[in-house]
Amino acid sequence: MIEWYRLEDHQALLSPRRVMRYILLWCTEGEARIQVDENEFQLLPNDTITITSGQIHFLQKNSSTKGVVLEFSYDFFCKADADIELVFHNGLFCHFGMNEVITVPEYQRFSQLLEQIREDLTLKPYQYLISSHANLELILVMINRAKIARGDEIWKPDALFLKFLEKVRTQFRQAPTLATLAHQLQSNEAKLNELAKLHTGKTAQMVIYGLVASEARRLLTYEKLSVKEVAAELGFNDPFYFSNFFKKHTGVSPKGYRDKVLE
Repeated sequence: MIEWYRLEDHQALLSPRRVMRYILLWCTEGEARIQVDENEFQLLPNDTITITSGQIHFLQKNSSTKGVVLEFSYDFFCKADADIELVFHNGLFCHFGMNEVITVPEYQRFSQLLEQIREDLTLKPYQYLISSHANLELILVMINRAKIARGDEIWKPDALFLKFLEKVRTQFRQAPTLATLAHQLQSNEAKLNELAKLHTGKTAQMVIYGLVASEARRLLTYEKLSVKEVAAELGFNDPFYFSNFFKKHTGVSPKGYRDKVLE
């Protein structure tokens, strides 16, 4: 699934929201401020930002803000390993809270590609989804080129590691073990640990813990759930154990964290 919106008309963005889709925001006029999880970003003309599936976000815009919002699902874009790697290439849609504003020098071409996607989705000509997929590929390549041009290092993740991250993100409530995840991916724990070490310097289990802690912060900040409810959402049967887990991985208790962010 892929959807195209005008930034100035996308009312759903004005309140904290989370969707299981990857989101690209492109500012063409004015200024837009967007909150993504715990961080705020400013977009000026020709700036873009990518938001990972599941991240909480909302927009603070003024009357002069114009742009485009593109939302697409994992299933729509990731038909092959090369697609998965492109989505996450250079941390574009990163699961580790590495969102950033990227200025695209070839803004006219960038706008043309977005406009072509809008036209395809509106008119639905023959094989329009294939065309939209191809144009989205070009858009992501352009963002990567903009990052490399400004001096970023090239980071190409492994598709299996990214599938692992997606499995964790979509199964928080089940609290799957590393062995279960390896089985689901038709791999093994040693391979997942090897890839986790390569890409993050951590074990696969520590990567899981980090993703769970990030999700807990989102739930505590935006969902207005009790500590007991957050624990249940993340597969913890014992709220006390969850509180200890949260403090170990964030340095503060769940209540202390909530009190701090709501100051």
